[in-house]
Amino acid sequence: MSPRLAAYGLAAIWFALDRLTKVLVQGAMAPQDVFSVIPGFFEMVYTRNRGIAFGLMSEGDIEWRAFFLIGLTALVMAFVVAMLWQSPPRGMMASRLTRLGLALVLGGALGNLYDRLLEGSVTDFLSFHAGSFYWPAFNVADSGITVGACLVLLDLWRNRHRPVET
Repeated sequence: MSPRLAAYGLAAIWFALDRLTKVLVQGAMAPQDVFSVIPGFFEMVYTRNRGIAFGLMSEGDIEWRAFFLIGLTALVMAFVVAMLWQSPPRGMMASRLTRLGLALVLGGALGNLYDRLLEGSVTDFLSFHAGSFYWPAFNVADSGITVGACLVLLDLWRNRHRPVET
C-alpha cells in the first residue's frame, strides 16, 4: 500500500470513529448529562462547543465565529492534504511518524468540520479531572488533532540534526 493511500485511509478511519462516537453519545445522552466512568477521574459529559479547543471563542454571539472557524479548519486541512500528497516521500514526509501524525490531524479536523457545517457546533463528551481541576471536555477528533500534532513535533525534534534530503 502506498504511503499516501495509508495516510488518507487512516484519516478516513479516524473521521469514521469520531462520527460513530458522537452519534452514540447523542443517541444515548441528553445535553449536559453526566455519566461517571471512573469516579473522581473520568466522566462522559454530553456538551456542545461552538468555539475552538478548550471552549475558546465559545462565549457570546459572535457573527463571524462560524466563518472564521470553518475557514481556519479548511486551511489547515488543505495544508495537511498538500503535505500528504507529496510523492514520492522525501525529507519530512519520508517519516512514517510524520505521516501518521498528519493523518490523525486530517481525520480529526474533518470530524470537527463536519459537526460545524451540519450542526453549528462540535459535540464534546470526554471529561477528565483530578480533584477540583477539570480538563475541558473533548472528543475523538480533538484527540486525533492533539496526538497527531504531538507526533509531528516529536518527529521534528528527533530529526532536528539530520541533514535535509534534496
